[in-house]
Amino acid sequence: MTDADKAPLDLAYRQAIEYLTGLAERPVGATAGTEQLLKTFGGPLPPGPGSATETVELLGRAAAEGGIPTASGPRYFGYVTGGTLPVAIAADWLVAAWDQTASLYNLSPAVMVAEHVAATWVLDLLGLPEGASVGFPTGCTMAHLTSLAAARHKLLADAGWDVERDGLTRAPQVHIVAGAQHHMTIDLAARYLGFGTGRIRNVPVDDKGRMIAAELERVLAGLDGPVIVCAQVGDVNTGAIDPVGEICDIAHRHGAWVHVDGAFGLWAAASTALRPLVAGVERADSWALDAHKWLNVPYDCGIVVIAHPEAHRAAMLNERAGYLPPATEGERDAIEWVPDFSRRARSLPVWAALRTLGRSGVAEMVERCCALTHRFAGQLAGLDGVELLNDVALNQLLVRFGDDDEVTRAVIARIQSSGVCWFGGTVWQGRAAMRVSVVNWRTGEEDVDRSVAVIRAALSEVSEERAAVPAV
Repeated sequence: MTDADKAPLDLAYRQAIEYLTGLAERPVGATAGTEQLLKTFGGPLPPGPGSATETVELLGRAAAEGGIPTASGPRYFGYVTGGTLPVAIAADWLVAAWDQTASLYNLSPAVMVAEHVAATWVLDLLGLPEGASVGFPTGCTMAHLTSLAAARHKLLADAGWDVERDGLTRAPQVHIVAGAQHHMTIDLAARYLGFGTGRIRNVPVDDKGRMIAAELERVLAGLDGPVIVCAQVGDVNTGAIDPVGEICDIAHRHGAWVHVDGAFGLWAAASTALRPLVAGVERADSWALDAHKWLNVPYDCGIVVIAHPEAHRAAMLNERAGYLPPATEGERDAIEWVPDFSRRARSLPVWAALRTLGRSGVAEMVERCCALTHRFAGQLAGLDGVELLNDVALNQLLVRFGDDDEVTRAVIARIQSSGVCWFGGTVWQGRAAMRVSVVNWRTGEEDVDRSVAVIRAALSEVSEERAAVPAV
């Protein structure tokens, strides 16, 4: 490698360190608009080669001018996106530098062994069945797809149908049952697999968004044929957790497969203090979660766990092409567990994060985020013009201002423009609300306190402005 080749790498490293070091004080949210960013990135395609260093400088300029939101910063509470642990970033840099296709053992033995170890650590940490199979897809959408594909395989194979060979045209109908508050990625997986969203039966939920077990019993009693039940551990609005143990008992009595959407909430199982909230989750048949959420590794990294490895493997890699090596006992081939063939070694940052944090470190991170969410609730409760719409179950809080959709959205916009913190809007039970998601390892008590001060100021300003407008 020449000095010219090293120069853009050195510059990228310096820019990354500068960005990460300044996260706590950088404006939260993007400040550069499309027009400004098009001036930075746009123009005609260059006619020939240019300077790699200048290209990297341009990327750094985009970040410096506010085109890169600090979603990994300590006061970003808009989406359940998580931050990035330094060791996970470092591992991800090495993944890019090594450029290993992490799909077959013989392409990268070290990565595949590390992935196997990471998989066993995940099972141990979350209390999931020791013999379950684990894959590392891009995120929860593909983890759902993988899980529902495995469920489809097993349920239809049990009914005498080979879905991988014969498709769904004349196959027995597979019913999908989910809580009425289920996440849209369940719908996406159903669409991608050919089930269609119209086949999903929604089970009524309580006022917190949790599936009502008695209603599930009623719905299942009216269905014939194969059934997949989708439970949820951690609603994206309220953090609510379905009674997953009871759901497993009911569903299994009816011969159904239980899939758990645990995108962020399943990490609660890593904490002995929070584990009772997900009691019985280990009795499900498949689980989907994201490492790029509460484990705080870089995007993109989901995790899929399936209690029936043979169904998992059959759904993902039914037959091997002649150019692929045969499966060998004790050697992990990632293509057996995820939809993609060519894939980066996204499991390596997971291994690095788990090795560095250890069991107690993961638990402390999850518990601290939950405690900080309670801190938000405690400071906002009782303030004039503030209504909390949910009890804190994990790390999610819904806040409404002035009991008015327009006021709520105006306060959110005012907060976002402050540059100090960032919260997103949502609609809960037909009313506009602000969503508070605490899932970043960097967030501390001072970030909560500073953000609450901004919330109070924004509400006061919006209220004064509305009071000054004469009634029509």
